[in-house]
Amino acid sequence: MGFKPLHDRIAVERVSEVEKSAGGIIIPDTAQEKPSEGKVVSVGPGNRKKDGSIAKLEVKVGDRVLFGKWSGTEAKIDGKDLLIMQESDVMGIIN
Repeated sequence: MGFKPLHDRIAVERVSEVEKSAGGIIIPDTAQEKPSEGKVVSVGPGNRKKDGSIAKLEVKVGDRVLFGKWSGTEAKIDGKDLLIMQESDVMGIIN
């Protein structure tokens, strides 16, 4: 990927699942809520501490994460729809 986030920001690609109703009807994309789960595709180096050292991020490339419904800024990079957000917007890492 040709994008490297700065500071404590990460780039996340949403993970979408095919949505079906209880009766087996496939729900079109326009009627679905956007998923709040994604895969981390790029991470920044971390925040700079007061002493000048870098505090590394806990998330890493490849992690599946949960984030808030309104988290991040949408961007299209290298043909992919990504969310750029701070690590603090991530609620947790899915094992």
